[in-house]
Amino acid sequence: MVMVDTSVWIDYFANRKSPETDLLEHLTSRSEIILGDLILVEVLQGLKAGPHLQLVEAILSPLKAQSLCGPEIAPIAAANYRKLRQSGITIRGTIDVVIATWCIENGAMLLHNDRDFGMMENVLGLTSWRG
Repeated sequence: MVMVDTSVWIDYFANRKSPETDLLEHLTSRSEIILGDLILVEVLQGLKAGPHLQLVEAILSPLKAQSLCGPEIAPIAAANYRKLRQSGITIRGTIDVVIATWCIENGAMLLHNDRDFGMMENVLGLTSWRG
């Protein structure tokens, strides 16, 4: 099971070629892709109403949606944030820590194109797919 981060979806829907979007294209037919609810918010909030939004919604709607933060994940994510800070790493967004924590706790790999996740791989043991 693979969680695809907002950073990859944005490039994918903008038709920007990268190793990550190539891997996403490959995974769509061969692997179970998990769509995090927070990732869905991030992807959709940047789109204008109209045909492109409808296309993106149609592509994402069949994917298994997963709530990423609840009473089980929240305290672990907060502890992971503190651990990163103690290691001298400041993550730009709390949502990224929640996404990484969910993946770690649920044994999911993360496909991303975001330097913050790279730092979480080293400190927290996040497993990422590489293009």
